[in-house]
Amino acid sequence: MRWMPAFVTLSAIWGASFALIKIAVEAGVGPLWVAFWRCFFGALALLTVCALRREGLPRDRAVWGHALVVAALLNAVPFALLAYGETLVSSVLAGVWNATTPLTTLVFVLLMVPQERPTARRLLGLLVGFAGALVVLAGGPGAGGGPAIGSLACLAATACYGAGFAYTRRFYSGREGSAAALSAVQIVCATAELAVVTPFAGGGPSWPGLPAAAALVLLGAVGTGLAYILNLRVIRSAGSTIASTVTYVTPVWSTLLGTLLLAEPLGWNTVAGGVLVVAGVLLSRTGGAAARLTTAR
Repeated sequence: MRWMPAFVTLSAIWGASFALIKIAVEAGVGPLWVAFWRCFFGALALLTVCALRREGLPRDRAVWGHALVVAALLNAVPFALLAYGETLVSSVLAGVWNATTPLTTLVFVLLMVPQERPTARRLLGLLVGFAGALVVLAGGPGAGGGPAIGSLACLAATACYGAGFAYTRRFYSGREGSAAALSAVQIVCATAELAVVTPFAGGGPSWPGLPAAAALVLLGAVGTGLAYILNLRVIRSAGSTIASTVTYVTPVWSTLLGTLLLAEPLGWNTVAGGVLVVAGVLLSRTGGAAARLTTAR
């Protein structure tokens, strides 16, 4: 289980992302601009890491072609959808809906990654983890309410993640290049995609104030930059279905950080749901030959 430290760190970083998004949108930053700045600062961080390590970016056109698809599915589109969703619902609710990503991932891996056929144990783990996410939601102060369109936007983002995890595993994560270099290519592509759309569909940029600006820098440099190195490493070592279960743990972090940063009360359901979430993650891991088949190289 060499992937576990990276998995836990990644869950904490992405769990914090929902609170950072909420800070930005409440300061008046439009959803498309939240997505753009998130990718922009993420790209800067990743390019800096590559420069410090003296790792060049891949020159293969196929890598960049697949990266454009991955960037749209895992970054440009879902980042904008989540930011829009959080203009209408709480950060805790957005974090809980994000836990449905493994369920959408299973659908796409069945279609795209024959090596990752779900076992009975893995399906049980997904169900237990999803039950944990529901327990976190049930009765959670600050986790309910908001128009249905906000929840639908968050769920649409998870569908993008599901397709993106599967596509990454099948076509991208095994390409030549370090995790940092491939992640840099992915986020650079996402930044370019959003740079084309955002000025026209999102209006002009504006200064949101220091707290929101700091939230966007952290969201991008750490949550979208350094975190994607960890994400690709987990996909390579444990497979896309296991990597997607990080979204079971993020609601726990998003609730805890929402309590600290956004003054949302902490309920019993968070503790009980967290136990189920961790149990689901552990159950969903398969070993032996199946685990060897899910390695990228």
